[in-house]
Amino acid sequence: MESIRQTISSGSPPEPQIGFSRAVRRGGHVAVAGTAPIGDDGSTVGPGDVYAQTVRCLDIAERALREAGASPEDVIRTRIMLSDVTRWKEAARAHGERYASVRPVTTFVEVSRFIDPAWLVEVEVDAVIA
Repeated sequence: MESIRQTISSGSPPEPQIGFSRAVRRGGHVAVAGTAPIGDDGSTVGPGDVYAQTVRCLDIAERALREAGASPEDVIRTRIMLSDVTRWKEAARAHGERYASVRPVTTFVEVSRFIDPAWLVEVEVDAVIA
């Protein structure tokens, strides 16, 4: 039996231009793309603040998860990408507040830069709906 592919959009103008979705659900698996700290007005949330940016990224990712029929309890993996990995504890604090009881596998990595230099963090999330 073939599972249906569901794409979730955040409404970001580049999505159709680039050819990506905020999230994709196939069967019980949901993958959320690298999510940047972008506010509803298109500006960067929390300039200079890794914690605030991580909270915003997690909020956006969770909105996509819910639209795909998943919940935070379904999250099995997160990836936290930082432009300065020495600030990982700030991102970890936000992650821990959100996922302390779920405890998904998590990776923190440093990247050389993001599309917008004001972004300090991006987050990817994978979930499996039982």
